[in-house]
Amino acid sequence: MDRITKAARLMIVSDLDHTMVDHHDPENMSLLRFNALWESNYRHDSLLVFSTGRSPTLYKQLRKEKPMLTPDITIMSVGTEITYGSSMLPDDGWVKILNQKWDRNVVIEETSKFPELTLQAETEQRPHKVSFYVDKTEAQVVMKELSSRLEKRGLDVKLIYSGGMDLDVLPQGAGKGQALSYLLNKLKTEGTLPVNTLACGDSGNDAELFSIPDVYGVMVSNAQEELLQWHAENAKGNPNIIHAKERCAAGIIEAIGHFNLGSNTSPRDVADFVECKLDHVNPGYEVVKFYLFYERWRRGEAANCETYIASLKASCDPTATFVFPTGVEKTLHECIYAMKGCYGDQKGKQFRVWVDRVLSTPTGSNTWLVKFDKWELSGESVFFIKVVYHCI
Repeated sequence: MDRITKAARLMIVSDLDHTMVDHHDPENMSLLRFNALWESNYRHDSLLVFSTGRSPTLYKQLRKEKPMLTPDITIMSVGTEITYGSSMLPDDGWVKILNQKWDRNVVIEETSKFPELTLQAETEQRPHKVSFYVDKTEAQVVMKELSSRLEKRGLDVKLIYSGGMDLDVLPQGAGKGQALSYLLNKLKTEGTLPVNTLACGDSGNDAELFSIPDVYGVMVSNAQEELLQWHAENAKGNPNIIHAKERCAAGIIEAIGHFNLGSNTSPRDVADFVECKLDHVNPGYEVVKFYLFYERWRRGEAANCETYIASLKASCDPTATFVFPTGVEKTLHECIYAMKGCYGDQKGKQFRVWVDRVLSTPTGSNTWLVKFDKWELSGESVFFIKVVYHCI
């Protein structure tokens, strides 16, 4: 949050499972396309927010399984936990709000009287969230009776049913929508309210995100029936909410273009980097482009090998330098030359490269210090390398 001292150009608030992350896409291509778009065009002046029903435990597990970026803000446990940055610092102000008219012990006591409810795993039980499984044929009756009983006990709660099986009991002030409202109000108070905000989701617990005034919304093409029904009943004529034609992260990219929120051409969709020239220098784009070329080179997908290498070297200042975690420095030209020996060594393998947290700092009239994390995926293994890149 500290890296942006003025209003973000765009804030994307996205659910994870089946929205940002497509579990039916073994190549993770829509997610990788979004990653390249975000780091090349938005990271430096925009905010990425993940809003998930997952607990911190399951959220961290997903990050180990999928090629995900590091968000600026994480909203977890169906809007009951807000954290900031890679260190995931909690928002104490949000905790105080949720403590009002909430008693977890009373919730446990009352829900135990319903044999239809099955507690979810212990990792999913959080200070302000008690989660169950319930068959959808019994869900509505159970929710009505449970809500009445908790109200009589003096609690002000919210029941959220999603995915055709998940029932979450939360404080009335909690939820993905309330968490987003709190966040927007906080940014407004600080004078950094985003110019545009795009909410993205696929299930019932995402509906609240689309109810926030002045927020654009996209239901990805694979959105569940419960969310589509909510939209039909509550927001059918709202031009600021669309049902995308594309699945998951590809639907988010589609929405960026539909609402004219900025560039929606991912560098991964550029076939020939030799022909790709920008009107102005963009350090983030150059880093993303370099590593996409590196990926294609090692996968044996880059044609005209010598031509590409020569073009890559010609486009780089000979004094540009990589600084590795060990402290070793190499010129960019040396790194490019070393690539000759690994052409096609990952051919036929599930080898992918992506960069994360690409941030540049001007060091002169036309020089930048660019820091970023580089990830490599090869088969079932993920290798993490962090480098500091001095781009001239």
